[in-house]
Amino acid sequence: MSVTTELNLQASALPSGIVNRFKRSDNDGDLDMPSRRNFLKISTAAGFALGVFPVFANQSKSENKALKAHEQPIAFLRIASDGMVTVTINRLEFGQGVNTALPMLLAEELDADWSRVNMVHGNAHPAYADPMFGMHITGGSGSIKHSFLQYRELGARARAMFIAAAANRWQVDPTSLRTDRSKVIAADGRLLSYAELVDAAMKLEVPTHVQLKKPAEFRIIGRPIGRINARDIAIGQQQYGIDVRLPGMLTAVIAHPPVFGAKLTSYDDSAAKKIQGVRAILKIAVDRGGEGLAIVADGFWQAKQARAALQIEWDSSHVEKVDSKRQLEQYRKLSKQAGNQHFKQEDAVIAKLANAPKRIHAEYYFPYLAHAPMEPLNCTVQLHASRNQAELWVGTQMPGIETMAAAQALGITADAVQLHVQMAGGGFGRRAVPTCDYVTESCHVAKAAQAIGIQAPIRTIWSREDDIRGGYYRPMHVHRAEIGYDDKAQIQAWDHTIVGQSIVAGTPFEGFLIKDGIDSTAIEGMRDPYPIPMRLTVHHPKVNVPVLWWRSVGSTHTAYVMETLIDEIARSVKIDPVAYRMQQFGDRHPRHSTALQLAVEKSGYKKRRLPKGHAWGVAVHESFETVVAYVVTASVKDGKAVMHTATAAVHCNFAVNPKTIEAQIQGAALMGLGMCLENAAITLKDGEVQQNNFGEYAVARMTDMPRMSVHIVPSAEPPTGIGEPGLPPIAPAFANAIAQITGKVQRSLPFDLTT
Repeated sequence: MSVTTELNLQASALPSGIVNRFKRSDNDGDLDMPSRRNFLKISTAAGFALGVFPVFANQSKSENKALKAHEQPIAFLRIASDGMVTVTINRLEFGQGVNTALPMLLAEELDADWSRVNMVHGNAHPAYADPMFGMHITGGSGSIKHSFLQYRELGARARAMFIAAAANRWQVDPTSLRTDRSKVIAADGRLLSYAELVDAAMKLEVPTHVQLKKPAEFRIIGRPIGRINARDIAIGQQQYGIDVRLPGMLTAVIAHPPVFGAKLTSYDDSAAKKIQGVRAILKIAVDRGGEGLAIVADGFWQAKQARAALQIEWDSSHVEKVDSKRQLEQYRKLSKQAGNQHFKQEDAVIAKLANAPKRIHAEYYFPYLAHAPMEPLNCTVQLHASRNQAELWVGTQMPGIETMAAAQALGITADAVQLHVQMAGGGFGRRAVPTCDYVTESCHVAKAAQAIGIQAPIRTIWSREDDIRGGYYRPMHVHRAEIGYDDKAQIQAWDHTIVGQSIVAGTPFEGFLIKDGIDSTAIEGMRDPYPIPMRLTVHHPKVNVPVLWWRSVGSTHTAYVMETLIDEIARSVKIDPVAYRMQQFGDRHPRHSTALQLAVEKSGYKKRRLPKGHAWGVAVHESFETVVAYVVTASVKDGKAVMHTATAAVHCNFAVNPKTIEAQIQGAALMGLGMCLENAAITLKDGEVQQNNFGEYAVARMTDMPRMSVHIVPSAEPPTGIGEPGLPPIAPAFANAIAQITGKVQRSLPFDLTT
């Protein structure tokens, strides 16, 4: 794989007129936005109130009661006697690079010596809640977007405190001092390191208002910086949740029901108990009202062998047994019926469909998809019976909710649960489950083991097979579109129906994300940025398959539908797909136009000659407030679609760490490309998932990766999301290139060129 990156944005090159765009106005207050209030409401209603968590036991006099916990440096900054600066991050690091980008923000305003900066994860303390949403969450590509000002202000406040401490010691005017590389410097050249000043500085009151740096003064953010833990990853020393080791620790695996929600009828564990190292076989409650058997052993291999030796009969008579083929037919029928309606103002336009000169009737199918992170689910629980307390070690995207769920499962108070957030080996949404399934089940295992006298900490591990068959998939969807347009590709009417499960129904997010019976995550990415007269209706059938957000959520399917149909309309009237999109964007969507223009320019679109049988493909999509455009080249070889090159242009506003952005776009593109591969689907028969491991469920590998370049649109606006937006447009760009070759649009994923 050959990857080149253009780093278009350097902080020193930013124009001087943009300084105020990086400063919070006096009217912004504490960012108590409507979205945050809504999240606080649903959090409290679900029993996830932030106030249950204890404050720090060693609170400093430096705390400013006018500031909130997430605004005070004491929770985020530690400086050791050797000068090492440790920054606490308020998100889960699971490959997206926040363990470097967030410390960069704080270190920039602190004027820290970057070579001496490290990081640790936060926990369920209120300080580490998302400052915009008011709850603990890593998701929605919001880490940098929501904490950009927060971490800069934390660094600026700490820097002001170090200057004040030095001024007190030297008895000089603070304005006569400057800072550089973790030192305070006097006008006469005297130096004091932050390590020398930290005790005195942290006793001072935290300033409420601070002056942030001008962009021209940036020396850390805006530049490509390697990850703090890159070396540990490269040499295999990085520790993940699955690597937790505690004295006397045991390992558990769970025999889950083959049909979601099934219960135990009977079981024979005699053979399993004979396997050396097996300590206990315990009946426990599992997710979705089901029952399972937990095997607790000295190690994973013994537990796995014992599970294989179990003889179990399951009762699934009370639950639906989903069959993917029947489900598809049911969805197709629903797609032909009126559902809950969005874009209601477009009803009158639909009458124009019958008289449109040109028509497209299209049906799209998207299967269930597993998250399949490289590190399967795991959670370690240690119960302290004498204190009625518990400790958990887990890589979680929602430590606050997981803490509450663990407390409920264990029958103790939330402040008796100490959760240690661990770095995770991927997740893509699977570690942010409102039901907290894997954490709750791990707590059930620990509690059941304690009840029979086992006091050891227990690490519960999901195998790869457990992970793929265990549920919480990207929902299956069917789209049906009827489009009327004229010879100049002017769209006169677009009637569209989406059928798919809601991922938030029955969760604490339902009241916030479902309106008029429509899950907003299912329709994000529809219509905009195109000025289309569209009627959109939605069906959310209830199905006995657990579903969840999957990287880029609704845009995984909506972007594909929109971008392949837009391309199809342009091709049908022989208009260049790029020119057609630019025409549609007009002056209303400058970020889309700029991103697409950059991708076209850097790819050499239609300016260089492609090999015979190769074709161009284009797509552009906005998700999480970031626009990504792809120009790809592809061909068909031995009946398979092959992507050869991919040029990405990213408009994510200010690039805090261009190197992280490059990596995220590369990873998202590969994951999005994986949706197109043969066997990239989860299917069910008689209620059971048919795929077990990577032999049956395809994920993209490095050999599937095209030669790729990533280009960042220069911008000084506050940053938008980056972890997910690189995924949605890659598959439609690929499909559009293949359609140029074959003359046929791939209306189902994964691709099938045989029909």
